[in-house]
Amino acid sequence: MTSTNDAIDLLNLSFDELVALVVSWEQPRFRAAQIWRWVYHTLTADFGEMVNLPAALRAQLAEHTYVGRLEPVDVAVSDDGLTEKTVFRTRDGHYIETVLMRYTNRNTLCLSSQIGCALGCVFCSTGQSGFARDLSAGEISAQVLHYAQKLAQQNAHVTNVVFMGMGEPMLNDEAVWRAIANLNDREGLALGARRFTISTAGIVPGIERMAREAMEVGLAVSLHAPDNALRNRIVPINRRYAIERLLEACRRYIERTGRRVTFEYILMDGINDSDEHARRTAELLRNLLCHVNLIPLNPSPACPFRPSPRERVMRFQEILVNGRIQTTLRASRGLEIEAGCGQLRERYAKRSAEAGQHG
Repeated sequence: MTSTNDAIDLLNLSFDELVALVVSWEQPRFRAAQIWRWVYHTLTADFGEMVNLPAALRAQLAEHTYVGRLEPVDVAVSDDGLTEKTVFRTRDGHYIETVLMRYTNRNTLCLSSQIGCALGCVFCSTGQSGFARDLSAGEISAQVLHYAQKLAQQNAHVTNVVFMGMGEPMLNDEAVWRAIANLNDREGLALGARRFTISTAGIVPGIERMAREAMEVGLAVSLHAPDNALRNRIVPINRRYAIERLLEACRRYIERTGRRVTFEYILMDGINDSDEHARRTAELLRNLLCHVNLIPLNPSPACPFRPSPRERVMRFQEILVNGRIQTTLRASRGLEIEAGCGQLRERYAKRSAEAGQHG
């Protein structure tokens, strides 16, 4: 009997790898397509329910593989019912969070790509809680399949996926791209490539990879400052990939894909929200195919900064618009359930750390 540690999570396999596994068991190739559709289209994790497979193959799958699922340990729903955060426990006892945001014509999932984050952005609760490990492609896909199954029961479906949860997705890019490819496959969940957005704090090699990939996935960049001196302070990865390199990579992405880049700018009182900051941001992004999302800071105990007052936010937006920069003032969703930008994981990171100390 295969031990749990040796069993293969089918969500970690590409379709070609699943074919190779099935063929190695002396089964015909078409069995892999059947299994794939059960997992990604029918959303079935129980091999016993895969009734068009021979009983012997189902037994072999049960002995040597499993379909990864994350254990939900907490669910919180916003007061308006439009935002839902699920805390999952991984098989090795860590916690990650996934957020569903319901809109009139779409259901967007905000995924985690790592357990914690190593970048240490000073305004981000996740970044301040430290880094444990990368998520596997299977653990990333499992977040989507959980909600795909839940929404299907409500005659709805996942329409968009954004990698804006815990972690820096471009520091776990192999798993992220594998998960996107599996979820994009037309014989499975069939989420279009343009339905995905990867958000980065500024990992230039990851953006350059996006420009080369055949799948034209959307790009969002956490900017938060118009110059290196300030950005070095609040987004430490800027010390490695300065703004000039970052914007050059964004230009290459735009040239290759024809898609605009979204720049996220979190506004912090007295830190990055002055008229001069706004003017310099407009100058920095001039002639770049882009859109700026302005986001008032979500306060947290780990953050020393305060959100900008509304009049400063509106003035900042006015200056950008006058500078011909497309701009949206984005209201964070689910603040009362700690599902807003930068808030994920703080409570459960503490629980996980305490468990480790007593384990």
